Amino acid sequence: MDFAFTDGQQALAEKVRTFAAQHIASGAARNDRERTFPPGFFGELGRAGLTGLCVPEEYGGRGLGAVEVGVAVEELAKAEATACYPVLNAALIGGIIDRDGTAAQKAKWLPPVASGDSVVALVLTEPEHGTDAAAIGLRAESDGDGWTLTGTKTSIMLGAHATHGLVFARTSDDGARGVTAFYVGLDHPRVRREALTDLGARAGGRATIEFDRYPASRDDVVGEVGEGFVGVMRGFDHSRALIAILAVASADAALTDALAFARERTTFGVPIGKHQGVAFPLVEHATRVHAARLLAYEALWRKDAGLDHRTEANMAKWWAPRVGVEAAHQALLTFGHRGWDESNPAGRRLRDAVGQEIADGTENATKLVVARQLLGREYAP
Repeated sequence: MDFAFTDGQQALAEKVRTFAAQHIASGAARNDRERTFPPGFFGELGRAGLTGLCVPEEYGGRGLGAVEVGVAVEELAKAEATACYPVLNAALIGGIIDRDGTAAQKAKWLPPVASGDSVVALVLTEPEHGTDAAAIGLRAESDGDGWTLTGTKTSIMLGAHATHGLVFARTSDDGARGVTAFYVGLDHPRVRREALTDLGARAGGRATIEFDRYPASRDDVVGEVGEGFVGVMRGFDHSRALIAILAVASADAALTDALAFARERTTFGVPIGKHQGVAFPLVEHATRVHAARLLAYEALWRKDAGLDHRTEANMAKWWAPRVGVEAAHQALLTFGHRGWDESNPAGRRLRDAVGQEIADGTENATKLVVARQLLGREYAP
């Protein structure tokens, strides 16, 4: 058993850490305040190779594994959690296209994803269907030559920024087996977008997207008709582990700041780290963050090894964001009144962390997956 990264993974971490320090960290507060990324941001991610990490080399990507994507997300999240979402979406949606798409679709769609020219969004959640995603109501009606998409999606991360979306629409009334995935352009007169006003991850452009008789061709269908929901659930076993990495990395950054403050700030003539009431809570949260990180990386390692990783990925997803929220909260409290000032990133990290508890499946949704894995579907909720 080896807990160390390979030389290549360590080099990747150093490269992304340098990129994040130069291009991400200094703008994090501004992005949060202005609720958007600066012009050219997605192109910078692409030129740095971050949107093509797991896209095969033949399509312009780097052909790396799930662990490497986790390494990149970890370093980005320490600088700004919200900056990770374009990388996460490229990995999730690029992976679905690579797995389920035709040769022609992969050749057409994957190179722009890898380069950052295509900013992609997962267009799944609806106003009345979040966790119950198999019950989605956006309709895709066959019109002979293709499909017409009509309905509303909401809570779509990067929805206000994305050029393309992997849209899940109902093509029949056969429950989960009646949902089909379409890869479509979002800059279209039949698409209306409205950015949402969020508590955290404000630059991410979470949005409501309305499709008004959007014309999709048969060539826009990813995988088989009726197999879209099954395909995205398989993808979540990857992205949920990445969300867990994001959560613990952001929490680690918050704790690092709090520990530094505990060395510098003095009360009663000594650094506050000398007080057990300050030191011990930080120790407890650092322990939980460390353990959650290992669980998330185990899920990614199992994916790369071709092993079943559903249990580990969903364990990591329900636990790591909770650990992250609690650690970020304690970090803010360590700063006292200084943590309450917007000039301190502690508050932004705490707000961002809450969203990670919701993204890509809530705590109850992911616990349900684990329960069915452990008990068997016939004995679980």
